Amino acid sequence: MAAEEAYYQEPHRPQFHFSPDSMWMNDPNGMVYYEGEYHLFYQHYPDSTVWGPMHWGHAVSKDLIHWEHLPIALYPDSLGYIFSGSAVIDWNNTSGLGEPGRPPMIAIFTHHDPVGADAGTHDYQYQSIAYSLDKGRSWTKYEGNPVLPNPGITDFRDPKVFWHGDTEKWVMIFAAGDHIKIYDSPNLIDWAYQSEFGRGIGGHGGVWECPDLFPLQVDGDTTWVMLLSINPGAPNGGSGTQYFLGDFDGKAFNMHPAFAEKVAADTASGNPFWIDYGRDNYAGVTWSDVPKEDERRIFIGWMSNWNYANVVPTDRWRSAMTLPRTLSLRNTPKGQLLCAQPVEEAKAIVQDKTAIPGQTVSGQLDLTGILDSPSPTLHLDLQLSWTAGEQPEEIGLIFSNTKGESYRITLKGDTFYADRSNAGKTGFEEGFGRVATAPRWSDKNKLDVEIWLDVASVELFADSGATNLTEIFFPGEPFTQVTLEVEGGAIELENGEIGRAVSIWQ
Repeated sequence: MAAEEAYYQEPHRPQFHFSPDSMWMNDPNGMVYYEGEYHLFYQHYPDSTVWGPMHWGHAVSKDLIHWEHLPIALYPDSLGYIFSGSAVIDWNNTSGLGEPGRPPMIAIFTHHDPVGADAGTHDYQYQSIAYSLDKGRSWTKYEGNPVLPNPGITDFRDPKVFWHGDTEKWVMIFAAGDHIKIYDSPNLIDWAYQSEFGRGIGGHGGVWECPDLFPLQVDGDTTWVMLLSINPGAPNGGSGTQYFLGDFDGKAFNMHPAFAEKVAADTASGNPFWIDYGRDNYAGVTWSDVPKEDERRIFIGWMSNWNYANVVPTDRWRSAMTLPRTLSLRNTPKGQLLCAQPVEEAKAIVQDKTAIPGQTVSGQLDLTGILDSPSPTLHLDLQLSWTAGEQPEEIGLIFSNTKGESYRITLKGDTFYADRSNAGKTGFEEGFGRVATAPRWSDKNKLDVEIWLDVASVELFADSGATNLTEIFFPGEPFTQVTLEVEGGAIELENGEIGRAVSIWQ
């Protein structure tokens, strides 16, 4: 195989998820849209496949699916490593860093001073900015950095900035230990404290990180969504991202009373509401400056978990991102839910779409036999139903290979179970093979599932994105067989479609 044909063909290399050309990657950050390009910056260490001095890696896309690698955007400097943050377009040049007709792209990030951290000080993280006037291809760090010094708080990081039209101010939210602080500014340089959120609220099993705050419309009303990543403390161990619903007036975020009651009632995790119940969707945030006519809130997460991110069995590169997802709110009998579904653009990479005939299923049904040849990358849509009050004991999807390895997702009652104990290599981390669980938020006798199978991951979207489950695995050879299994009853497969998801790198 020629070198150019072998590109992105290493064992376990994702074929339609973004992964770095080489070396280490973790949090997505700085995502912004400008002049036809979606920018994806990310935490990157170019000298190793394990975490180290953080840079901002950089890629751009015109469709959120096919990515072009660009040179590193931000390098460590005398103030420290370049930790997570965000980016915005300063359309009105409030910062004064632009030029006539050229609004600056502003990156807001955390400087992390490793010397201060090693010395045991508490003020080794602070917020800084950089700006670009050439569509993010080159960057100048602001000479007055940091723009927000640290008042003496450990874990003072991950700023997310957005323009709040009603107050005509920039708003910055960031993690401060075990809670969130909110500041505002007229110019992205001079910041004033306004409020905080989160003390004693939600999950507190670990450090709070990578917050986001944005409005969504649901049935004509506006609800503000706060995303908050935590490590450890996720419901299935290690890293995860919880969310909160409420109101925001430009100064303070307050949870809706009914939502606050549900959060307070969950004594096990501190918060029953997670953007994804799989073990591999962390530190996700949303794009800034998506055109108003688009109206989407687009999210992407890091497809790994700090429990094992540094030791997974890959060589040239390490880790990938989830598929970009459109977030929405839905009013349900159980209250408002944050839902996520893959962006529409993803469907363009699905080829050889084949209808799965409607039928009654009891026992096992091979879903891949109708394809001309096996494929390690698949897209699957299923609409299932059963007689009211007669839900089968188990409804499962099994992804397997010729080596006898398999990954299983099973619905039992109102709970999904994800089992990767037999999905290949697990010995690199003690808990990697444990079964994960996810709630089913719907009680209807209908179930729709959308599955994206890549070489080393599955993303499941159930009940139109009400339950999401993202997991990675490392089989001895790719899974090319998908089986629908029904035990203790029968279901109707009303509609189905399967197709090959082609590589975005060829």
